[in-house]
Amino acid sequence: MNRKGTYLFAAAVGALAWLAALGSADDWPQWGGSNDRNMVSDQTDLPARFAPGRKRSSGGSGIDPATTENVRWTRRIGTFVYGNPSVAGGRVFVGTDLKTLAADQRFRYRKGGLVKCLDEQTGRLLWQLPIPERTHLPKGAHYGYQHLGVLSSPTVDGERVYVISPADEVLCLDVNGLKDGNDGAFRAEAQYLPGDGNPPVKLNPEIDGDILWRFDLIDELDVCPHDAASCSVLVCGDFVYTSTSNGMDEAHQKLIRPDAPSFIALNKYTGRLAASDDHEIAPGMFHCQWSSPSAGTVNGRTLILLGGGDGVCYAFEALCEMPAEPIRLKKLWSYDCNPPHYKRPNGTEIGYYVGDKRKGYSTNKNDGQFIGPSQIIATPVCYRGRVYVAIGQDPAHGRGKGMLHCIDAAQTGEITRTGCVWTYDGLDRSLATVAISDGLVYAGDIAGRLHCLDADTGRCYWVHETQAEAWGGPLVADGKVYYGSDKNFTILAAGKKKNVLFEIRMPDAMQSTPVVANGTIYLTSKRDLWAVSKQSGTPVAGK
Repeated sequence: MNRKGTYLFAAAVGALAWLAALGSADDWPQWGGSNDRNMVSDQTDLPARFAPGRKRSSGGSGIDPATTENVRWTRRIGTFVYGNPSVAGGRVFVGTDLKTLAADQRFRYRKGGLVKCLDEQTGRLLWQLPIPERTHLPKGAHYGYQHLGVLSSPTVDGERVYVISPADEVLCLDVNGLKDGNDGAFRAEAQYLPGDGNPPVKLNPEIDGDILWRFDLIDELDVCPHDAASCSVLVCGDFVYTSTSNGMDEAHQKLIRPDAPSFIALNKYTGRLAASDDHEIAPGMFHCQWSSPSAGTVNGRTLILLGGGDGVCYAFEALCEMPAEPIRLKKLWSYDCNPPHYKRPNGTEIGYYVGDKRKGYSTNKNDGQFIGPSQIIATPVCYRGRVYVAIGQDPAHGRGKGMLHCIDAAQTGEITRTGCVWTYDGLDRSLATVAISDGLVYAGDIAGRLHCLDADTGRCYWVHETQAEAWGGPLVADGKVYYGSDKNFTILAAGKKKNVLFEIRMPDAMQSTPVVANGTIYLTSKRDLWAVSKQSGTPVAGK
């Protein structure tokens, strides 16, 4: 090969490497797949059935691959898997807890989180980042669920992956781990990984993750999280937007940190604080600020959307440039998702925790009929100039009346009255983000019911009962609706007529939403991850 040919060949190889780093158009690099967070994919030729397989009877933990159908690979992830996997650049990123590291003598703690990076084709572990629990918390804090691990879905942006840790930190990680060196401003992994009070560990470049920068929401902003840190960050332009998980005290009576922000923006390259909300959410906070943000473009304007812990849906103006000093995010509109009769069902204002079935004074019979206020845990979805979002509560509070809202996103100001296109109160409380495709809205609720509605009118076409609790929502792809609950995984035909194509009992509860990337559906249970794609196998009868 001559010099010119060598140069062209090198350039071509470099271009391919650059494209691979950016990822495929069919990747699923974040919660919701894209910034609008609409759980919909245009991929086709996806399986209409699958068998998760049986647990190994001997010779190790996990699923016996010989008993699966349409499964390219399966992997035991941890004890708890609540966030969705993200797929980009040939890698799968997923969060879990630390119990799988019990045999690694470098780590003396057993509570905290773990980010795993797997090979997309084989499921082989590429690297992992242990995240120690936070041992020092504000007095009166109710933050006892760090052992559940990483609850957020990682967000991949080029060579970086962003995640909220169980210690309430925003972490920016290198997609390659330590294999390409200890990059970025953060160089203290050897001391970070073993946790406070423990000596540094010897890093293993072949297996350990690489932190590029770290922003501690508690130390930097005086946030006091409640229960657990839960948000999947949004990357829009040069900024990372995230909820802070600021919440109530142990007695559920007041905010420990009323002056701490509920929502912030950071520079995605450096982690420096760019902006925060104007402390509007905190005064009305019911429980905690957990919702993940989304983005949408309406009339040429980019909106950053957030479901508030006060039950209000907010739209903020997207930042265009890094300010010299942190500023307040500009609010464009707000919409109260709790109608007056939810706040005052009997003419008298009702407290949020009256709806918690565990409280001795609660009148909630856990039958889905209780009427009271809720927060927003689901992510708002922007679709054709409208925003769709449901209200709900912590699943431990039990069932209750929910409400799905369709909001005109083109308005400004306080738009609860003027911005309401339609509401639907036929669903229970919901944590789930909706999927909208071909003019239809698919929405799940905590009772495990899947609702199909007209996106323009809110008319309900059908409801499918799974007879089991459900935390996650539906995925729409290839003319099908994929939906998981505590018991079953169900595939239905997309459309105005209900048609159940397949349903099968899962080995463990599914508490997240299915995702699809590059012809493969990824399903998680509490412990396992399946890469589901068409391939030969032994047929397994569904219901």
